[in-house]
Amino acid sequence: MPDRPNILLIMADQMIPHLTGAYGHPVVQTPHLNRLVEEGVRFDAAYSSCPLCAPARASLYTGRFVSRIGAYDNATPPSSEQPTLCHYLTNAGYETVSSGKLHYVGPDQLHGFRHRLNADIYPASLEWTPTSVRDGDDATIDRRSHARGYALPNVGVRTWSKFLAYDAETQYRAIEYLHNRTLTPSGPDSEPFFLSVSFHCPHDPFFVTQDLWDLYEGQEIEIPTYPENMEETYSAMDRWLNAYHGTDRIDIRRSESLTALRRSYYGLVTWIDRQVGELLATLEHTGYLDNTLVIFASDHGDMLAEKNMVQKRSFYEYSCRVPLIMRFPDGYGSGAACGQPASLMDITPTLLDIAGVRERMPMEGRSLLPCIEGDEADRVVFAESHTNGVYAPCFMARQADFKYVYIHSKAPQLFDVRRDPGEWHNLAGAPEHAAVEADLRGRILATFDPDAIERDLVESLRNRAIVQEALVRNKTQWEYEPRFDVTYPYTPGRPKA
Repeated sequence: MPDRPNILLIMADQMIPHLTGAYGHPVVQTPHLNRLVEEGVRFDAAYSSCPLCAPARASLYTGRFVSRIGAYDNATPPSSEQPTLCHYLTNAGYETVSSGKLHYVGPDQLHGFRHRLNADIYPASLEWTPTSVRDGDDATIDRRSHARGYALPNVGVRTWSKFLAYDAETQYRAIEYLHNRTLTPSGPDSEPFFLSVSFHCPHDPFFVTQDLWDLYEGQEIEIPTYPENMEETYSAMDRWLNAYHGTDRIDIRRSESLTALRRSYYGLVTWIDRQVGELLATLEHTGYLDNTLVIFASDHGDMLAEKNMVQKRSFYEYSCRVPLIMRFPDGYGSGAACGQPASLMDITPTLLDIAGVRERMPMEGRSLLPCIEGDEADRVVFAESHTNGVYAPCFMARQADFKYVYIHSKAPQLFDVRRDPGEWHNLAGAPEHAAVEADLRGRILATFDPDAIERDLVESLRNRAIVQEALVRNKTQWEYEPRFDVTYPYTPGRPKA
């Protein structure tokens, strides 16, 4: 592999891996992701470290558990004292650049990036701080209506949307950056780049243009099925989230509505795949492809009406599993599939190893290079979800075929995800699985202190509520505003600043 290769990290939002051609879906069209799989390494058991946007991204960039860095929800400002992938790469001589969604909250809108090429799509303030009481009984549950966006008439064809527009701007700025690099002198001492390109889609709302909708005309659109006793399989976490998202009050089960939802989602997945194709073509055109490591991932998935659930925040495969594909510039691992569990947290230590950065602060993420080599057996990964519709510290541990869900002070769940991919059969309490359950529970409690996390979270929620009230009164704005020299490179003869 070249020394200090360029790195292109492409992020989707709320993408379900098994609804892509790259992970074997027979209908969903993803030819460019398929190419990455053919030329790179596909991780078949990769998980979000927290199935929620901002915490997942903070965890990815720091290689840390969200509870270690206090990044609990979509309104938590990550500490500026916490080193990120971008700080390390900057100090290693990389130009660090972001185009698209970062979901950074707080006054620090860079966290190590040298450049951001456009604004974010979500607020940088504390206005999304959860406000509901923590006990989660029926009287205090935060009830919202996200489920309305998963049913007709709120899915399907639109002429355009601001979310497609945001992705188009993100793509334009990234490609512009790659082309503009070719206009500057380069040599053996020129900086390699780390470019993050992060799209909104296929996150809801599920609006697609007519051409994306028409791609799936006449195709088989699979929809969920619901057993009669489904509610009996729900955990406390499921019931909380169904109330929070509104699926306990809003009907999303009509077959025509489910079909339109899935067809729209298929179209948005293909939309993202087209952006991947354009980025790969730009790398080829500019001559960077042979010296660039390309990574594709998502922050989390989406229940997409499975189990009559929507959005993320849970540990089921549709919500917590993520696509993760790495294409190395020298063909390393080409065509390989890694079945060991992996985490978004593992991306930062992996990239630091590849970039030759050896000195780093402690992090819970581990390099994936031994996993690719097949040298790391029985890997265990963890995930967390503690707020935003969840009313107790909740954890997941995945090892080999088993996934254990610990809900503090509530009944747990244990699934064999190979034999039971739909996660319908809770094996917790079964004598024949007692050893597995005890081992994974022990691993979680040896790694996390649920009571300490609860205390820290409650304090954080109270503090942020006070600060947010003052921010509103003071009209304080933290949103990032990109700055451009509009005369360069168009003015002839003018040197770059």
